[in-house]
Amino acid sequence: MGVPGADDELAGRLAELKDRSGLSYAELGRRTHSSSSTLHRYCTGKTVPPDYQTVVRIAAACEATDVDLVDLLRHWRRAVDPDAVPPAANQISFPKKRRRMPGLARVVAVLSAVALLVTAAGVPRTVHTGAAQRIDGPSWQKENPVDPRLFGVTASSRSGSMPAFRVGSLRFWDSGTRWASLQPEPGVYDWTVLDRLVAGAEHAGLPATLVFGGTPAWAAPHGPKSPYGDGARSAPPDDLTAWDRFVRTLVTRYRGRIEAYEVWVHANDVRYYSGSTETLVEMTRRASRIIKAADPEAVVVCPSIAGLWTDEGRRVLRRFAELRGYDHCDVAGLNLHQRHALDPPETMVDLLGQVDHALHDAGVHPTLWNTGVTYEYVLEDALDDRRAVDYATRFYLVALYGSNFSLARTYFYNWGSTRLPIVLQGVGGPPTRAALAVEELQRWLSHTTSRSCGHGVAIGLPANVWQCEFTTPDHRLLVIRWTHHGTAKTTAAPHAEEVRQLDGTGSPLHPGDTIEVSETPVLIVYRTP
Repeated sequence: MGVPGADDELAGRLAELKDRSGLSYAELGRRTHSSSSTLHRYCTGKTVPPDYQTVVRIAAACEATDVDLVDLLRHWRRAVDPDAVPPAANQISFPKKRRRMPGLARVVAVLSAVALLVTAAGVPRTVHTGAAQRIDGPSWQKENPVDPRLFGVTASSRSGSMPAFRVGSLRFWDSGTRWASLQPEPGVYDWTVLDRLVAGAEHAGLPATLVFGGTPAWAAPHGPKSPYGDGARSAPPDDLTAWDRFVRTLVTRYRGRIEAYEVWVHANDVRYYSGSTETLVEMTRRASRIIKAADPEAVVVCPSIAGLWTDEGRRVLRRFAELRGYDHCDVAGLNLHQRHALDPPETMVDLLGQVDHALHDAGVHPTLWNTGVTYEYVLEDALDDRRAVDYATRFYLVALYGSNFSLARTYFYNWGSTRLPIVLQGVGGPPTRAALAVEELQRWLSHTTSRSCGHGVAIGLPANVWQCEFTTPDHRLLVIRWTHHGTAKTTAAPHAEEVRQLDGTGSPLHPGDTIEVSETPVLIVYRTP
């Protein structure tokens, strides 16, 4: 526990710094890969930043002076553990009329203050744990082959056309394949569109996931209508044996041709599912039993949970887990995305942590697939061309970063539509620059093995720099670096030989060379020692 009033003192200084910078909470959030609501809680004293790196990121985004930074760290330290602030830290002083001290004097003073304020008694991860151990190093370090299926897209087209750029897997939704479309009347099925889509996926050699959703009106005549014009209902069927027959008929027809089945879409959004969580678990149990009987190799994906940025979304996640819903699935479906389209993709790392805590509290640890976004997300304004390239590629890099939370696959929403914040390709049109950048990223990582991922000062890099390392079959080291905001200068390590860009170009690199890192990821290639 901190000293009384220390939280308010820290909040006041953070709020003053934010106001002085002229930045909105939204813009400050983009620069610090934090949500605007989280920053608001920091600046109003409702919560305290969990670690000193967060304080440093906020200070840097607001262009704080060295005096500001040391002052913030002092108040942060008092807020989390008053006994950890040594008297010597309060003796650090700076010239009051200079924004910056010259050269070595400034460096020594700042580092001394930070060392005293941060490392004297360790860095607590939360306010409630006291002075916890500080651990430097990568966020995770393990060797796993990079699965090309991780690079998925949701194919939202009835055409049967496939992406004209490299992808690893497909997910069918908003593609004329809702239950209401496939079974318009009891005992009557229309497989025309789904046959076309499955044939296209087979021809392209892409594993496909089919999403269930959209109860036919005949199966739930009094249920609320879904957001679609086909009369589909958001309610579960009045008689679950209708659900059983549909699932059995479909899976029997496509046995061995569809890799995975996602039991329901946006299962906690009343526009898509308005039944109880208990009924959802029962539908999942029944579907899983039927799918495994008809096609034992098929993957069962539990209903996707949306709104995970909210307490209510995570409550439904925990409730589904507590009811043992995940016992019936191979994979948990989640809608992982930035809160807003303009937020950096790296904010999803924090969201993954919150999801992991919620699942841990429920005592389950399923493999995760990111299966989409929310209704509101797709209605946001389009990103500019450069940011579309940056965010599309970093969407997949964050998925690789998130493998430490058992995230195994991610589907970009979507392929085929042109009315989205980021467009990869419209049906019948050429791939966009963002799509070609995603393709280049996959070339970089083809046949590689992940080695580690980390972020910022913990791995000896500037606070805004992210990094993931991979190895090739011939034992070369590949390092991908990027920032969540702005630029940073880093140094090429021994054996560096080339730096590559997402446009396919590259240039020679030598050990000790300066590498300018920006929001557009770059690949650093090291020769075999």
